[in-house]
Amino acid sequence: MPADIKTNIKKIAIPIFSVIISFILGGIIIKMMGLSPTTAFKALIQGGMGNVNAVGETLVKATPLVFTALSYAFAYKAGLINIGAEGQLYMGGFLATLVGTNFQGLPMYIHLPLAILAAFIGGGLWGLVVAWLKVRFNANEIITTVMLNYIAMNWISYLVTGPMKAPPGNYPQSKDILSTALLPNILPGSRLHLGLLLAVLMLMFYYIFFKKTKTGYETRIVGRNRKAADYAGMKSKKLSLLIMFIAGGVAGLAGASEILGIQGRMIEGFSPGYGFDGIAVALLGLNSSFGIGLSAIFFGFLRSGGNMMQMLAQVPVSVISIITGLVIIFVIAGQAISNNRIAGLQKIIDLFKRSEPNNGKHS
Repeated sequence: MPADIKTNIKKIAIPIFSVIISFILGGIIIKMMGLSPTTAFKALIQGGMGNVNAVGETLVKATPLVFTALSYAFAYKAGLINIGAEGQLYMGGFLATLVGTNFQGLPMYIHLPLAILAAFIGGGLWGLVVAWLKVRFNANEIITTVMLNYIAMNWISYLVTGPMKAPPGNYPQSKDILSTALLPNILPGSRLHLGLLLAVLMLMFYYIFFKKTKTGYETRIVGRNRKAADYAGMKSKKLSLLIMFIAGGVAGLAGASEILGIQGRMIEGFSPGYGFDGIAVALLGLNSSFGIGLSAIFFGFLRSGGNMMQMLAQVPVSVISIITGLVIIFVIAGQAISNNRIAGLQKIIDLFKRSEPNNGKHS
């Protein structure tokens, strides 16, 4: 079997085994609580894919996870760690709300794309701040993205309790999004909306960008070795600015998905942590477009089915968080072990080659 095929099989096997082992350990934890793992997992499956509404809810929750996972993956390809998708999501939702609650009279085919574009720009600018601080002051992007998360979340909290609070002011929320800016429902009997199609398009864009374009190729080189890329004439600083703008913009689309597709208005804390969960989705999906899509559906399934598991089997939703955490631990550990083995094997091969007379060639 060719070496590249073996490597791909190993890459796929690591997430699969990580999920299996995590569910086994999750079942043990449920058993230790004095509850039935069988009943719990049946309820999980029923809540995640038991009927049209359940499937719709799984995909509804998977949609923003695709965006935030892609946000992390875009930055990762450039050698950056984007922990700020949550803040970028909020800023995208903010600008989507500004456009969605104004411009009354615009037709949907103009108003809706305008609101989506505004969300992309809002998240993109928030990501651009991180990149600028990085290239200008060499500020650690992990620290700046985390700080900007809290700034964005508190900014939204201020807006919906102050300047953007809808009259008569009984609840911390904005005015309703105009109907011409709402994402249409695409699955009757569920809340699934057109944002899913947008997520699929972004997965395709991610694949084409890094596999088929010169900029994507240069970004991957910068991510692997920034100094070598600069020496080869690639402008790593400009690429970092571009990629973080795209990464932030994609996360901003998650905000648009929630505001324009689900909430119908901007509310305090409208994201249940999609920005942070997106990191886990990207890691489980190995930062590939297909892997991220499957991983997002899996995490959406856990979120959707977890509520049913709590209702029918009396298992706390926190067990889902434990399973999620275990999956990520095993994925990271599996990749680390695999990489160390490959590196160790390569060292042995190199050493063996050097020990051969005339590099293995006989006179």
